[in-house]
Amino acid sequence: MTRSALLIALLAGLAFSLPASAKMYKWVDDKGVTHYGETIPPEYAGKDRSELNKAGRVVNKQEVLTPEERKAKEQEAAAKRNEEAAALEAKRRDKALLNTYSNTKEIDLARTRNLQQVDARIHSTNSQLQMVRENLQSLQNDADARTKAGKKVPPSLYEDIKETQDRLNKLRQDLDKDQAERAALNARYDADKARYKELTGK
Repeated sequence: MTRSALLIALLAGLAFSLPASAKMYKWVDDKGVTHYGETIPPEYAGKDRSELNKAGRVVNKQEVLTPEERKAKEQEAAAKRNEEAAALEAKRRDKALLNTYSNTKEIDLARTRNLQQVDARIHSTNSQLQMVRENLQSLQNDADARTKAGKKVPPSLYEDIKETQDRLNKLRQDLDKDQAERAALNARYDADKARYKELTGK
């Protein structure tokens, strides 16, 4: 009797000797030898195994992933979810774009309205910067004059200089933020206009 025939006979014998509710499993040990039985030894519980029916056919196969395989699978699933979310978001933006504007001139008008608000803040910040610079220069000149004259610079003057310098730094940060917002707005409306043309062909 060949080995395969012997294996089939063995499986058939095992299957018919089992109660109707019993299960039969197939697993491979560390040496590559295939085993069959009603229970899986604890040392192989965390490895690949197959559940067989009474005819010896595989009805359920459980593959145990390595930590590396599991991590790769999770990353693949996360990437797929991100792609699907990005596609849905792009579809939502396209729909909103078409519902908001009737032509590209309306996009330009919306850009102008939003830029006016940012430009007003930039103009105000620049005006304040000019005044604070002049004030700081005046305070520093006062401190320098006192030092040259051999006079003691009062602590209150040093305090005023520090506070004015801090105010100047804050205004510069505000200006950088407003200018970045202006650039982002322009870029956004450029993208909206280009996408609108793609979607409508006009």
